[in-house]
Amino acid sequence: MNTNLLRSVVYIAALCGLYLSTAMLIPAMVSLYYGDEAWSVFTVSAAMVGGLSLTAAMATRGPPPAFTKRMGFLLVNVLWAVFSVVGAIPFYFSDLDLTFAQSLFEAISGITTTGSTVISNLHQVSPGILMWRALLAWLGGIGIVALGLFVLPFLRVGGVSFFKMESSDIADKPFARIATFTRAFIAVYLGITLTCIVAYDVTAMGHFDAIVHAFTTVATAGFGNYDNSFAAFDSLPLLWVSTFFMTLCSLPFSILIVLLVRGRLDALRDPQIFIFLGYLIAFAVLGGLYNHLRNGVDLPIALTHSFFNFASILSTTGYASEDYTLWGPFAVAAAFFATFMGGCSGSTAGGIKAYRFVILFNIIVTGLKKLIYPNAVYSVRYGSQTVDADAQRAVFLFFSAYVFIWAIGSMAMALAGYEFATATSSVITALSNVGPGIGPLIGPVGNFAMMNDPELYILSLAMLLGRLEVLTVIVLLVPMFWRS
Repeated sequence: MNTNLLRSVVYIAALCGLYLSTAMLIPAMVSLYYGDEAWSVFTVSAAMVGGLSLTAAMATRGPPPAFTKRMGFLLVNVLWAVFSVVGAIPFYFSDLDLTFAQSLFEAISGITTTGSTVISNLHQVSPGILMWRALLAWLGGIGIVALGLFVLPFLRVGGVSFFKMESSDIADKPFARIATFTRAFIAVYLGITLTCIVAYDVTAMGHFDAIVHAFTTVATAGFGNYDNSFAAFDSLPLLWVSTFFMTLCSLPFSILIVLLVRGRLDALRDPQIFIFLGYLIAFAVLGGLYNHLRNGVDLPIALTHSFFNFASILSTTGYASEDYTLWGPFAVAAAFFATFMGGCSGSTAGGIKAYRFVILFNIIVTGLKKLIYPNAVYSVRYGSQTVDADAQRAVFLFFSAYVFIWAIGSMAMALAGYEFATATSSVITALSNVGPGIGPLIGPVGNFAMMNDPELYILSLAMLLGRLEVLTVIVLLVPMFWRS
């Protein structure tokens, strides 16, 4: 491995550590405003992380090497590892009495926008800690969109590049207009966040709740300020507001930017948008009708809760308005399978993602046609674009690795003593970055506080694997990667 490459990766990671240490001052000020003692935890953590990051940055400063795929893979993994460890420090030194495994789990859950938590009695937790959780998720959402739009398409791991959609002549130069696009993305991300804060504030939330929940809604993270999530507010209009923003932020941000900044309605013709909205509506309508017919719930109320909860699962946000596992067996099965699916590429959502389903379906259709006409030439298409062999191979590799990791993780959790529903759903909710699982322990009204440290490390790794699209991490295990 090139030492210049390693030096550059450490330098960039150190700079990011500096930014994250500066961000710790925000929850410190929140704690000071509300008069709790957590401000000192964030101040000391910021000084410690900032000092170490500054030292590392000065020691590794130098001319950057050319950006290569090898550097991309290594940089992504190192950055998310640094974010996770740094994010865990305030949790570990707070008065929550968390182990390091629990602190790391909470930080990774935030930075990967998963939304699973090991903290109980959230209404008694320091406002500074609640803000730090939300801020980690919000910043993680920015990193996730940048990862999906710029880095993963370049590494040929996943994602539908904005640049491929915009102009074919720069398809192989993913950083050609990164400055312009980044400014537009930040403006749209901030604009949606501010709009969400106002919308929450004028419905049923107080100012602080509105800010925290807007941060975690736009990031599709699901961290809230109460153990019973959105059930604490008891407001149907609020559920529809949240459903709208969760759905909006599950769409590709490249599409939202082209639509909002340039006013191009043709950008909405991306096939994955129709697929995602299609299965969201199907799950929500069927779930609402099922709850209405089986349990006698008024249809408008049943549909409201169904749209909210399935939008939460499919967007991988992880909020809950009630325990939907009590609706009946169909709702449990639907929620379990929805956990796999996810939102769109280039959004803050996790899961397998809709664009892969589009490509996989077209691969199957093309394969069936070849069985009938073996000498005919058929191309696999994604909208108006032809999907090349490398992209098809990446989709199959992802699906295979995804299922394999889920199976291995589920067996590991079962070996630790958890029953089938908890073992399987805990791994898939971590791998898909959804948040709640199935069952009384980790379901929509539970959390992960009762799990032991070894299981939390397993699920933390699963969250990182899912957020980094699995292959980005696994490639580091190939010996060839480390050869010069």
